[in-house]
Amino acid sequence: GGQEGMDLKPEFPESLELSIQNPSRMLGETVSGSKAWCSAELSQEDWTIRLNEEAMKEFHIMAEKISNNPLPNLLRTHEEFEIPHLKETASSIRDVLDQGCGFCVMEQRPMETIPEPILVDCYWVFSQLIARPVAQKWDGTMIYDVVDTGLPFSYGVRGSYTNVELVFHNDNAFGISIPEYVCLLCKNPAMKGGISRFCSLYSVHNRMLEKHPQQLERLYRPMLFDRQKEHAEDAPETVSAPCFNWDGNQLKARVNVSLVHKGYAIAEREMDQELKDALECLEEVVHSEDLWVEAPLERGQIQFLNNLELVHYRSRFMDHQDPSRKRHLYRIWLRNSGERNYDG
Repeated sequence: GGQEGMDLKPEFPESLELSIQNPSRMLGETVSGSKAWCSAELSQEDWTIRLNEEAMKEFHIMAEKISNNPLPNLLRTHEEFEIPHLKETASSIRDVLDQGCGFCVMEQRPMETIPEPILVDCYWVFSQLIARPVAQKWDGTMIYDVVDTGLPFSYGVRGSYTNVELVFHNDNAFGISIPEYVCLLCKNPAMKGGISRFCSLYSVHNRMLEKHPQQLERLYRPMLFDRQKEHAEDAPETVSAPCFNWDGNQLKARVNVSLVHKGYAIAEREMDQELKDALECLEEVVHSEDLWVEAPLERGQIQFLNNLELVHYRSRFMDHQDPSRKRHLYRIWLRNSGERNYDG
């Protein structure tokens, strides 16, 4: 289908064209407030979440109950547990994600005292206090292992399965439904590299509006994205969607420059010069040092981010030779809208 309320012929007929709910004109004014931050305005306290003693106790009680009452983790819900202090913690996290800087890191969990499978179950339960978990792959995978498989970053191989540098992007920019929040539990950090950076899309938009308004306008029009083979066998291999969408209330974005280039390559289409220039400007702005902050993720910590209003980056990394110490994160996607399946 085409865009709602617009009588347009599809620009890319061989691609899946995504409908935009309530499409509007480009956001033409600067956004201010806590969501449009620069790095100098944030300190580590702004994104650090600490569990108090009562919440820690609830965490251990939950782990004990899970250990003594085996059940497939996907069947577990937070309603099974009396965890009022953990609910307060989750509420604080949502405040940071929705009203604050848009990302936070919860202090180290007791990875040495709670067996790893039980800890992952606890993480699964806790994530539900933020929002509803949804599938991360077309096959229905709910808890996703972020590890270097040794495969090259290529068609059908996501960057999260490699050790390559992942420039600023939001998760599932190429998908029909974008997760609202992303959670990462760190089992092991990399031996070297793998550093996380975060950047506010409101700040990026402000900068582009000020310095590159013509290029910004092109980012509000459709472009092709590689779907990374996350679709039915006979479905289109690319989607057509704009990078930015302003619904009059919230700025939402699909940012993944490399997958746009791959989308045009797969479709065997020539990218228009206007789009090339716009993507170059976008990359230049998101990599401005005054717009991003670095927040390393250590063993046992959990990272949360607002995936609609932030873009994030991961530096290239080098792993330990010992397989048991390889970089390994458990990822959960959260989205309250649509359905729980991948396409939502």
